[in-house]
Amino acid sequence: MADRLDIVVVTGLSGSGKTVAIRALEDCGFFCIDNLPVLLILKFIDLCLGYREGINRIALGIDLRAGLFLQSWPEVLAEMRAAGHQVQVLFFDARDEVLLRRFSETRRPHPLAGNDSIQEGIVRERKALEVMRALADKVFDTSDLNVHELKNEIVQYFSQILSPRKMRLFLISFGYKYGIPHDTDMILDARFLDNPHFVDHLRDKNGLHPDVSDFVLKREETHIFLDRLHALLDFALPRYEREGKSSLTLAVGCTGGKHRSVVLVEELRKRLNGDRFRIQVKHRDIQK
Repeated sequence: MADRLDIVVVTGLSGSGKTVAIRALEDCGFFCIDNLPVLLILKFIDLCLGYREGINRIALGIDLRAGLFLQSWPEVLAEMRAAGHQVQVLFFDARDEVLLRRFSETRRPHPLAGNDSIQEGIVRERKALEVMRALADKVFDTSDLNVHELKNEIVQYFSQILSPRKMRLFLISFGYKYGIPHDTDMILDARFLDNPHFVDHLRDKNGLHPDVSDFVLKREETHIFLDRLHALLDFALPRYEREGKSSLTLAVGCTGGKHRSVVLVEELRKRLNGDRFRIQVKHRDIQK
């Protein structure tokens, strides 16, 4: 019988995809329960530990329906971790205009709108969930994801849940012209490097093509940048792990997200790859 649990807490804004996430976690083998009052979480964990069938992975959905109980969340989270449980808090978010569209499509009222507009409800909810977001291990921005894409991201995120515990490192390339990713811990700007877009035979190729990679990597400043970034991560990541952070998202941007940032992320993957971290790569804007 296990004395420690894998616990995933799903929280975030109404309309951001929390229900999809809970269902995806259920498919991954988690025992899921939604809208459990915060003050009952520790008692529920005790019940799971004593259950003879051996529940060892649970997912809890927590949102504004918990009401005033949310004020106790920091203390409850600290108690769970102090007891030795592996706790990951996932916060689901989306841009305001996307949330407005989703509420409009489903014709659902916003839980905090009352007699006011949906926009007012979203503003109030963001304010009420500030502490929850600040304590999250991972923020999922679902603005550009459909239901199936979100489910796939959740499944991929937890695909190695039974393997030895390693910090998850998410590497994202993106284009500044399409906006900065919202679900990142660190953002780096690679626009100072020479741009392959202005080389005729490279313009229509992306950073995964050897010709574009050679163009970017043959420059000394590229290697200086990568060396210093690698040194920063080599220093910082173990300290993030020591503080209990289970994942870190690093985004590298260039103008269009097609050339320089893609090359840098792929090269960084090679430098960091191995047994130390579980690395996932996403090239957000490579097809745009």
